[in-house]
Amino acid sequence: MRITIPPILVFLSLFTACGASYHGLPQNGFDGTRFRNAIEVPERGPTSLFKWIANRDQEPWPEWAEIPTAAVPPKRSTKLRVQFINHATVLVQLDGVNILTDPIWAERASPMSWAGPSRHKAPGLPLSQVPPIDLVVISHNHYDHLSVETLAALQARDQPLVLVGLGNQAYLADQDIKSREVDWWETRTISKLEVTFVPVQHWSSRSIFDRGESLWGGYMIKGPSGSVYFAGDTGYGPHFAETRKRLGSPDVALLPVGAYEPRWFMAAHHMNPDDAAAAHLDLGAKQSLGIHWGTFQLTDEGMNRPVEDLSLALRKYNIAPENFQTVENGGVLK
Repeated sequence: MRITIPPILVFLSLFTACGASYHGLPQNGFDGTRFRNAIEVPERGPTSLFKWIANRDQEPWPEWAEIPTAAVPPKRSTKLRVQFINHATVLVQLDGVNILTDPIWAERASPMSWAGPSRHKAPGLPLSQVPPIDLVVISHNHYDHLSVETLAALQARDQPLVLVGLGNQAYLADQDIKSREVDWWETRTISKLEVTFVPVQHWSSRSIFDRGESLWGGYMIKGPSGSVYFAGDTGYGPHFAETRKRLGSPDVALLPVGAYEPRWFMAAHHMNPDDAAAAHLDLGAKQSLGIHWGTFQLTDEGMNRPVEDLSLALRKYNIAPENFQTVENGGVLK
């Protein structure tokens, strides 16, 4: 069994250089110095972190898990098509536009190439089989969601528009990656699509020095052929109902169902499957797809426990399994 590192990579990123902090007037979740969640949630400091590390009770993961051969996506699709790549990376195709969420093809979700959480599964598709990407949406700057290595490869190949929360553009510019910043509730028009950055309940940092210096969030993507909500990474909170109130219910919601144990440490910022089922109902989504599970061992639950726990939650909330699915890396939402 591999020895894994906690998701915030405390031992690896203690002295990692961070990007320039955001400078602007207080607004939305920004207090003039740091970004905050829309509602007050418990902060877990170093004492809690070291308590978790000292008492970790990890369910074992297989060293490597094989996945089925995936369907190669079309170059373009006028209809809404959703294919799970791995972790929080999803290929969304609609109205002729190709979108990737939080793309990661890197071997590790880590600031270092030789240590940190490494893959237990391959991406569902090699990057060579992914069609030309027009838009990349980044939810926040944690290493399992913002992979500089992957963004650099996509920029070299496709030069997509990359959307990031406030405070991330300068950091990416230092890595020679072009991006555009968005604030909560800000909408950008891309081709026929309206893309809105929406609040979620989480936090940001690339090191111990820059916590809260960039904004985190999710996205609502709406086009003539459908709409997709991407939560990125989030705890359960009122932001789901607020997004539905402002922007309507999505046809498909991409909701994290993994990286949630132990609950005393993770609950404020990481949903478990029960939370995700409640979020599905709050959003009024026609369908949801469980993401953020099964590729990188970031927390204490087993590789497939999110799928098992989601099945229990769907029965609890009387949600039909076809309305909230999980698929293997490379699987297509049906």
